[in-house]
Amino acid sequence: MNRVAIIDYGMCNLDSVKRAVEVCGGTAVITSNVADIKNSDRIILPGVGAFPSAMANIKKLFIDVLLFEQVIEKRVPFLGICLGMQMVATKSWEVQETEGLGWIDGEVIRLDSDKKVRLPHIGWNEVHILRETPLFEGVQSGKDFYFVHSYHFRPIDDKVVIAETIYGGKFVSAVQKDNIFGVQFHPEKSLQSGLRLIKNFLAI
Repeated sequence: MNRVAIIDYGMCNLDSVKRAVEVCGGTAVITSNVADIKNSDRIILPGVGAFPSAMANIKKLFIDVLLFEQVIEKRVPFLGICLGMQMVATKSWEVQETEGLGWIDGEVIRLDSDKKVRLPHIGWNEVHILRETPLFEGVQSGKDFYFVHSYHFRPIDDKVVIAETIYGGKFVSAVQKDNIFGVQFHPEKSLQSGLRLIKNFLAI
């Protein structure tokens, strides 16, 4: 089964993620309901907005505890998208120092703007795959994906980094640790390459 819980913590429009999952053959529900999340085969945590507000909402709804049980203890496949990827970090420096979910050691920092690049980083950019991973199976390295962000995740362990992108300087655009996957870009807005990535996630 491919029952996918798309986590709703009240900060973004999730319909495009739901439609993309359904196009790829999954059964998706946008939810913060305990039963929905516990009965899912996959979990997607999207995100748009500021890190502190997102973490505050997640903790207010006790979603952090529920996600720990499902993703860390039960090893349900997890995909974080954009801010959802950043929230797996230890902490973020966006607006103020804020603790993340802490699943992958590292911090979220502002993109390097010293080279006159415009922030936020909005639009299409190449994603260069660094190692084999089921998430990018059938996706050619260097394909364009759609980005909207000003901050990026810098993990401590390079071994979790599976893709990077250049915008001013290099930044991590995808990570994997066991059953935990994260992408800085928006696969649901990235046409065929994005849909292929979602199909791959549903097959993991």
